[in-house]
Amino acid sequence: MSFRILADSASDIEAEEAKALGIEMIPMEITFGTEVFEDGVTLSHDRFFEKLIETDEMPKTSCISEYRFEEKFREMTAGGEEVICIVLSSGLSSTFNCAEKAAAKVPGVYVVDSQTASLGERILTEYAIRLASDGVSAKEAFGKLEEKKKKIRLIALMETLKYLKKGGRISPLVAISGELLNIKPVISLQGTVKMLGKAIGSKKGNNLLNECIRKAGGVDFSMPFTTAYSGQSSAILDKYIADSSAIWQEHAEEIPKHQIGSTIGTHIGPGAIGVAFFTV
Repeated sequence: MSFRILADSASDIEAEEAKALGIEMIPMEITFGTEVFEDGVTLSHDRFFEKLIETDEMPKTSCISEYRFEEKFREMTAGGEEVICIVLSSGLSSTFNCAEKAAAKVPGVYVVDSQTASLGERILTEYAIRLASDGVSAKEAFGKLEEKKKKIRLIALMETLKYLKKGGRISPLVAISGELLNIKPVISLQGTVKMLGKAIGSKKGNNLLNECIRKAGGVDFSMPFTTAYSGQSSAILDKYIADSSAIWQEHAEEIPKHQIGSTIGTHIGPGAIGVAFFTV
């Protein structure tokens, strides 16, 4: 690779997968009560959802400090290499600001505000890996990532409003009404989380998700894309992919599937499915 890549754990790339991809991952800290874990290192995505279901208290995620970023940047550039660091949206966390301040002290580091998180941040990281493998310089790759990130769309269909209520994002009355009516919200993440629409029941929810993908401009299959699920089972996602084959068939031999982690999982809970892609 022509430069080294660092992603934060909000990308839902766990430590072992990062090693397999040939990149570095810096974990956020997540707290359940008095227990503190390193996201994707000492707390797997599976175990996160176990604990989320078990507890009545919302977990808390801490941004990565300027000191930790500076320490990691110095380690990664010690041999004279340049580094591109990709972090979750500055609209969701102060992590980007901390990374930028640290990068100002370490020559050869470029920080990208992904303007997304989770599977959206993942596909931007996968694009960075492609650029590094092609021998593109860090400076040129940084420009390409800044431009291409504008085309990323992350769209998700939620199973429940329960966790938005627990996090104080919606009122208890709205949450109860939604549960009674079996409402499935569709959200997007571009900078911040936005509500795209609501459907009653899973079938209409899947249709709404597909409609939102079409309205976004469709999938650029020459670029990285992925689907994802929250919770411990991919069954809902598997059914969605099978029922929505018109989107994928003739374009992709294999549909990537990943598990959503704590950054987004805290607020959407289990049973959600999502799609992240670059628009045409």
